[in-house]
Parts: sequence; structure tokens; C-alpha cells
Amino acid sequence: MPIYPFPRSARIRKNFEFERVYAENAYAADKVLVLQACLNNTDQSRLGLSVSRRVGNAVVRNRWKRLIREAFRLNRSKLPGGLDLVVRPRKGATANYAAIAESLAKLTSRLKKRLGKTAP
Repeated sequence: MPIYPFPRSARIRKNFEFERVYAENAYAADKVLVLQACLNNTDQSRLGLSVSRRVGNAVVRNRWKRLIREAFRLNRSKLPGGLDLVVRPRKGATANYAAIAESLAKLTSRLKKRLGKTAP
């Protein structure tokens, strides 16, 4: 059985890193997730989560975070590299792993194409 780690180097944790992603103003959304991204000049993508209290109580928010992390961890090798991603659930969406994994892959590739065109 293959091992799919999720090391600290694959996470966005600092406030200035989140601000850099937000400043890029490149986003993609569907019925499940909203992704914002910027290029990070490495070959691996990193994940940051933004799940507000509007999504629900602590149990619901933590479920969203677990499912998004797991979808990213298991599909990281299939996702395009070189992006810093901030992911948040869409208002009114329900936490479903299959929908999250599909949405993450689709939106990440869309953002990579969009940011690849604007890269120097």
C-alpha cells in the first residue's frame, strides 16, 4: 500500500503566506469549493484552509477541514505543482469526500492554466 504523506512543507501556515495568495486575486469556484491560488516557484503545491464559522459549528468545520486535507493528501501527486492554494467550502455545500476530491482536481488544474499564462 503506497504512503501519501502530508508534511509541514506542504502546508500554508503563516499569515503572510495567506496574504500573498489573497493578493494574487486568482480564484476558481464551483458548487462545492472556492480556491484561490498563486505560484510558489517550487515543484510542489501547498494547501491552506479557510473555513469560517458561517459554514457551521465546530463539528461541521472540522469535518470540512479533514475531508479537504485528505483529498489533497491522497491526490497530491495528480495535482499540478507549483501552486499555493487556499481552499474554502462554498456556502450551502455539504461535506462529501468524492465531491471535494473531484472539485479540488478540476479547480486546481483550471487555476494552474490561468496562472501559467500570466507567469513571466
